[in-house]
Amino acid sequence: MSFESPQHDLSYLMRNIGNGKIQLPDFQREWKWDDDRIVSLLASISMGYPIGVLMALDVGGDVNFAAKPLAGVDEENALATPERLLLDGQQRMTSLFQALVSGQPVNTRDQRGKPVRRWYYLDINKALANPSDREEAILSVPEDRIVRGDFGRRIVHDLSTLNGECMSDIFPLNRVFDVSFRQTWTFHYLQIDPIGTHERMSRLGRFQEEVLTHFERYKIPVIVLTKDTPREAVCTVFEKVNTGGVPLDVFELLTATFASEGFNLKNDWDKHWDRLRRKDVLGNLKSSDFLQAVSLVATWDRKRNWPGAKSDAPGVSCKRKDILRFMLDEYARWAGRVAEGFEWAATFLAEEGISDARNLPYRTQLVPLAAVRVVLGADIDNHGTIKRIRQWFWCGVLGEQYGGAIETRIARDLEQIIDWIKHDGEAPGTVTTASFNSSRLLTLKTRNSAAYKGIYALLMRNGCLDWQKHKTLSKESSLGFRVDIHHIFPKSWCNKHGIDSNHRESIVNKTAISSDTNRSIGGRAPSDYLSTLEKKAGISADHLDEILATHAIDASTLRGDDFNRFFEHRKRQLIKTIEHAMGKPVNINDENT
Repeated sequence: MSFESPQHDLSYLMRNIGNGKIQLPDFQREWKWDDDRIVSLLASISMGYPIGVLMALDVGGDVNFAAKPLAGVDEENALATPERLLLDGQQRMTSLFQALVSGQPVNTRDQRGKPVRRWYYLDINKALANPSDREEAILSVPEDRIVRGDFGRRIVHDLSTLNGECMSDIFPLNRVFDVSFRQTWTFHYLQIDPIGTHERMSRLGRFQEEVLTHFERYKIPVIVLTKDTPREAVCTVFEKVNTGGVPLDVFELLTATFASEGFNLKNDWDKHWDRLRRKDVLGNLKSSDFLQAVSLVATWDRKRNWPGAKSDAPGVSCKRKDILRFMLDEYARWAGRVAEGFEWAATFLAEEGISDARNLPYRTQLVPLAAVRVVLGADIDNHGTIKRIRQWFWCGVLGEQYGGAIETRIARDLEQIIDWIKHDGEAPGTVTTASFNSSRLLTLKTRNSAAYKGIYALLMRNGCLDWQKHKTLSKESSLGFRVDIHHIFPKSWCNKHGIDSNHRESIVNKTAISSDTNRSIGGRAPSDYLSTLEKKAGISADHLDEILATHAIDASTLRGDDFNRFFEHRKRQLIKTIEHAMGKPVNINDENT
């Protein structure tokens, strides 16, 4: 990557923004500076103070972002194809263009966030009196150019005419680069008061020298990335310097790239999302997740079909830099099949007891799951294959391996899963390195943990029944009966009987039941609420005991109000459930449990 660092006159930048030679990448968000910041910026220019460095990109190289003029530019007069794209400095340059050049009032916001339209002026006398208070000399004037006081009842300055400006000793900043107008304004200013012409000439001379000259001679340093700068380097640099706005994600950057080829990525994603969002478990899926899955499949296919030596083949990846290297034809080839892969993933998760986004352990694990489906096709549903997919999935969840930065794991898992299934290779690292320690059960207390959600899902998958309603706790019954995770030994009972908070709040002492059942339980002892449930459900004690067993609960420990025996028994049952799901033994550590 190479770059240049020229200094450009402010007037040059304003002119080239106005004619469209300098534009913005289409992914740049809208200009949003408020009135106070514009006043402060103009004050800095008027004193010759630095306002920071700009960053731009020469058009015509590897990067072909769609472009758009800066806000306030007359698009009919702007070039269709710019010469440079402004990567950093949009807020400053747009503010200056609108205030100094556009010839229109500036669309901004006041201190309360209310939209306002403003002209900006310089009070000559205030500007000359004390440069350190220059912001006081910058006047933000309403659209009608009339400054009012006394709650709008009194006109302080009427700047709607040339005569009014000159009489008030107030210069319009939107004409600062208009040489012809400044000559007219100067002539009128000197002639308006023949008696005081000499004094006014002296004042205007000082104003020209001490204030307006700073606008005329003001230079701004610009770092220009040349045409040979790679796309991923441009995007990386942009994100590092774009500290004043909301960070852009890879989807927005790729959208701008594809737009230059006439393809609307956002519309295409919306089409796929309209299908995918119908699956509740995919409710939190992001456009960047979708692109990661497409990248996985595209790079896997690229590597598989590499014509040269395998050692030289590109790697499988879903990292940002590789997504930004996408060619449009690659995206078009795989996007539809990836969408189908996510739909299959939703079905797979429902079979594993996970039917909504709230209870999905890891959103990130959807990415390799969908990609594996694309690569394997319908063969993924074969008995032996789906058994291995399940093991990989639960090792990832219960081993808590899909949190944090996991792009490398995702790519490695895809390759290793395919080799494991197609060529009977070694199990993926996510399977071989996964472990679960029995002491972890004591610390699983809320849905913030993937393993907590995973154990809850396993109970749902294994067909646990509500204690009062004759319903398996599936997605449908969860919606109808407002199923949630509740204490088995109620919290108030535990507090009365000295049960410590770690055991009380552990997932071992929680299970899924309907809201009606939970109300029937209340804060009473299990021995008390079980008899109530038997009457409300119209079932025998033995029948209720069978229902409790679907939750891995020994009913005798509840009927005897024996928390310690209950906890120990259920812990062992949950461990068996975890071992079965992971296909490997749990590390037993009974010191804390």
